[in-house]
Amino acid sequence: MSDANVPDRTKPDAPEPVSVLPQSECWHLLASVSLGRLITSVDGQPEIFPVNFVVQRHTVLFRTAEGTKLVSTAVNHNVLFEADDHNVAEGWSVVVKGVARILHDADELAEAERAQLLPWTSTVKQHYVRIRPLGVTGRRFVFGAGMVR
Repeated sequence: MSDANVPDRTKPDAPEPVSVLPQSECWHLLASVSLGRLITSVDGQPEIFPVNFVVQRHTVLFRTAEGTKLVSTAVNHNVLFEADDHNVAEGWSVVVKGVARILHDADELAEAERAQLLPWTSTVKQHYVRIRPLGVTGRRFVFGAGMVR
């Protein structure tokens, strides 16, 4: 990385290396990516699953097949969801603490179908899971040389 890409932290207008994001920006950033991680519990142990997703009405929507993800969200409604992204100068991370629910109602399924969320793999993923947020937090990280004292 060249010196031109490294923020000069000695200047008063230099960006903070870590900043807390407002919720509105968290949702905007979540909507800008399509791959995140579902964190849940399986047999009393934490598990993490990569999922492709969409943001729909300030909720996280993903599809899944029969299996561990589906069972774990049915048994352990309280989940975490995390997504992030970065470039050469900065990165961000957003965490949604929420309640996961498998969609069954015809109206809910119709709304989920309108999101046009397609599986990334060739497996059949007929189940929709929606995470309703209890809290959303996010951080932005400005990359650069650490301040040494």
